[in-house]
Amino acid sequence: MTDALHTTLLQRIDEPAGRYADLDRYYRGEQPLSFLAPEARKALGDRFGRIASNLCRLSVTSIAERLRVTGFTGAEVWADWIRNDLDQLAPVAHRDSLLLGSSYVVVWADQTGRPQVSVESAHQMSAVCDPGTRQIVAACKRWTTDTTTEATIFEADKITRLRANNTGATTAGFSTLEVLDNPLGVVPVVRLANTDRIVDPRPGVHVGVSEIDDMIPLVDGLNKTLADMMVASEYTARPRRWATGVELVEEPKLDNDGEPVLDEDGEPVLEEVNPFPEGHRMMIDENDSAKFGQLEASSLAGYQTAVQVLLEQIMAVSALPAHYVGITSANPASADAMRAAEAALTARAESKQAMFGRAWEQVARLIVAVRDGGDPHDVEATVQWADPSTRSIAQEADAVVKLHQAGLLPADYALKRLGYSEPEIIEIRAARRIEALDNAGTDLTALVP
Repeated sequence: MTDALHTTLLQRIDEPAGRYADLDRYYRGEQPLSFLAPEARKALGDRFGRIASNLCRLSVTSIAERLRVTGFTGAEVWADWIRNDLDQLAPVAHRDSLLLGSSYVVVWADQTGRPQVSVESAHQMSAVCDPGTRQIVAACKRWTTDTTTEATIFEADKITRLRANNTGATTAGFSTLEVLDNPLGVVPVVRLANTDRIVDPRPGVHVGVSEIDDMIPLVDGLNKTLADMMVASEYTARPRRWATGVELVEEPKLDNDGEPVLDEDGEPVLEEVNPFPEGHRMMIDENDSAKFGQLEASSLAGYQTAVQVLLEQIMAVSALPAHYVGITSANPASADAMRAAEAALTARAESKQAMFGRAWEQVARLIVAVRDGGDPHDVEATVQWADPSTRSIAQEADAVVKLHQAGLLPADYALKRLGYSEPEIIEIRAARRIEALDNAGTDLTALVP
């Protein structure tokens, strides 16, 4: 049974590899150009470079930058949070989950017994859940070194380390290095799943959706339209010259190596070319009947309209406001208008806070269990998030001060609303006490017997 479970976990790491590779390409803006006709590809050859409007990365980062954990209540875990660099790594986990649909957090103990928390990618991890409770019953991390392939199986009662003495191993060739007891009684792995469904009906997809799934066809259409516009600007938007009554010149046709192409008789193959090179600004001809002129340049306004339509569709499915995608007006929007435009994006970020908050609370419970012992289920922890809406510091401070002066908010909670962490609040309270004693003229040294 254990070997079958190990095989299942290792297979699940590879199952979404193709889908993850596509999502990574779109996130980097390196996806191939779609909707381009084969005839156009043949005509363009290798003269056309890559063009991509990377709105997929913008869609992910615009939500991730609004997901900032500021502290926890009910459990003292902030010091361990900072020591494990989670103030910097938690945003990375959010971006990975928003892009790939899942990311993972592993909680264990370091050599000194302190909680050690690591953020892991879905490229290297998988999990199996109980279909009844939907809780993780086993998880696996697999990675490659210069000479071996390592894997760790996490279960509720034990941790198993595996190794294959070759790189690139998938499911075969692994042998057990060691088996460690798991005193926590639960799998020390938490999955940050980006999903709005209880059960995913797609075959082969175990959990999580990408924020850019709905955007991909629209971004492909946008990039194709931009490519067409660039080609049109080269071939039709630039004024073209014409001439009549001018004899064409013949030049030897050259192959790819620059050598003349020969016919069956061994004679050079000649081709007729324009006697006036494209770069010549002045055209002169001795023939009196020669005439010269210039074609009217083609307008690119139609492409602008097409780009506008595609951007509006992208804004609809991604909740990106107009000023995020470059649609601006001559008169800058006011702060209130910008907040109103970002309302949908703010609401989406709040839903992600509720989704990821449950996972981070499980991480906090595991941290306490590793540090202090005991059952993680007995630990109460609630995550605190920064306000995802866009407000200036002055506006936020003004609103909080008014609530505090009205007696609706205590000072400590007001400081939390302003984004201060627990250690910073403690330092502020200590500094205020010292300042109050200084203003009262109290000599602290005189109070020491």
